[in-house]
Amino acid sequence: MGVRRGALAVLAGLVVGALGAPGTAAADPGDTGIGYDVSYPQCDQPLPAVASFGVVGVNGGLATTANPCLEEQLAWSAGLGPVQVYVNTANPGQVRDAVSTWPRSGDSPYGVCDGDAGPACSYVYGRTRAAVDIHAFLLPAAARAGVPLVPAELTWWLDVETTNTWQTGSAAARAANRATLEGMADYLAATGAPVGLYSSGQQWAQIVGWVPPGSSLHDLDSWLAGASDPLGAAQLCASASLTGGGDVVLAQYVTELEGRLLDHDLPC
Repeated sequence: MGVRRGALAVLAGLVVGALGAPGTAAADPGDTGIGYDVSYPQCDQPLPAVASFGVVGVNGGLATTANPCLEEQLAWSAGLGPVQVYVNTANPGQVRDAVSTWPRSGDSPYGVCDGDAGPACSYVYGRTRAAVDIHAFLLPAAARAGVPLVPAELTWWLDVETTNTWQTGSAAARAANRATLEGMADYLAATGAPVGLYSSGQQWAQIVGWVPPGSSLHDLDSWLAGASDPLGAAQLCASASLTGGGDVVLAQYVTELEGRLLDHDLPC
C-alpha cells in the first residue's frame, strides 16, 4: 500500500515550508496540516502558537492520575480548533491486590466481575477509568479553564504503551487487556464521540495482539507512533492499522521545535 494522498500533500507542504519556494518566504507552519500532542511533560513550557490541531493528554502518565497542566493545555488546543484528547490506559489485574482501583464487582459483556483478573473485571476497570477521565479530570479542568467542552464533540484516543501496567505472559492476558480497552472505548463511544487507538505496532502486538471482528476495537482508526521525521511518519501512514477494520489516520514523529523535542502529528 502506498502513502495516502493526504500524507503526501502534507509532506510536500513540509518540504516547501522548510525550503521555501523560489522567490517566496518559507511557508507558515500552520499551512502544513501538522499538529502537536502535549501532556504533563510539557507543563510550564511554551506551546506552538501555530498548528493545525492539538491533542492533549488527560492523564499524568498513569491511567489513574490527572495531567496537572490540563487546564492550560485544553485552552491551547481549543484555540487551534476542535479539541482532541488522549487518555492513558492500563490493566493492573495481575497486581490487583496492590492497587485500590481494581473492581470487585460489576456487570460486563463478559459476565459479572468477581474481583479476579479475567475479562469481566478488566472491562469494568476500563469503563471506570474512562468515566473518571471524563467526569473527574477533563470536565472540571475545562470548566476552570473556561473552555466549554462536550465529551461527544471531542476526538478521544486510547494511548496503549508498554510503559504502563498490563497483564502479561499469555493469550488470556492479552484478551484481558483487550477487554479493558473495550470498556474504555465503549464508555467513550456511548457519549457519541469518535474513539481511536494510539500505539506502535510492536507495543500493540505485545499488549493486545489480534483483535477479533466482534470486538468494539476492531473498526477503530489508528494513530501510529515511532517515527523521527516527516518521511518516517509518511511511511507509518502506509503501514497496517492496529486492528483489521480501522485506518491509519495520524502518524507521530518526534523532532525538535525551537530547540526542544516535541511530538508532531501528520494526518494520513
